Amino acid sequence: MNRLNSLFANKKDLLSIYFTAGFPRLDDTVPILKALETSGVDFVEIGMPFSDPLADGPVIQKSSTTALENGMSLTVLFKQLENVRREVSMPIVLMGYLNPVLRFGVERFLDKCKETGVDGVILPDLPFEMYREQYSHLFEERGISNTFLITPQTPPDRVRLLDENTTGFLYMVSSAAVTGAKTGLNQFQIDYFTRIRDMELKSPKMVGFGISNQESFSEVCKYANGAIVGSAFIRMIENSNNIAEDIDGFICSLKPRND
Repeated sequence: MNRLNSLFANKKDLLSIYFTAGFPRLDDTVPILKALETSGVDFVEIGMPFSDPLADGPVIQKSSTTALENGMSLTVLFKQLENVRREVSMPIVLMGYLNPVLRFGVERFLDKCKETGVDGVILPDLPFEMYREQYSHLFEERGISNTFLITPQTPPDRVRLLDENTTGFLYMVSSAAVTGAKTGLNQFQIDYFTRIRDMELKSPKMVGFGISNQESFSEVCKYANGAIVGSAFIRMIENSNNIAEDIDGFICSLKPRND
């Protein structure tokens, strides 16, 4: 059981933050990780920037473009993460597109994940059948979790198939649109969350795409293990003059601490 699996076994109302590696500056990756842990985030998803991020909205697309212009790559990212486990104990998940991983080499990529203490991977465009037939054993051998995405349009039998085969969690995309911060939840989304909750699946569930404030975070926690915030966070750090201080304020605005 890695850090991610252990977290889901012991906590609820989890807050995960997505941010793009190498944004807003190339060397911001580890300082952001440390600030997020200090601020009480439960786990992070580090975006691996890609030149053609079709599923991402304009905020994340822009951050990917900036990160690539800054010189970010998988080689640079793994170099930045070499000693991160000396300072950061929360689970770390890498999220991105399949193409850069294939170019890097899947086995080499997973070896680097294990070496640097990465707990899980999310590759939304990795076909399930390809994962199961070619790569699942490589993930399992290294103890790296793999997470699948579901949407409101995913048929129930497909949901159950992904539920049976995920080794991380089910990423519940809150709509069929691209990523981006939105305000409030509509009835269609609530019906979707309720339907998935009532299926009594075995895997933990995290809701992403469109979570941007305490109200939407608290609401989705009624239906899932927690929520993922991405675009709203990236927009905040892009304009920050004091990242550590602003991250703490942002996280408290989503999930106030009891102290």
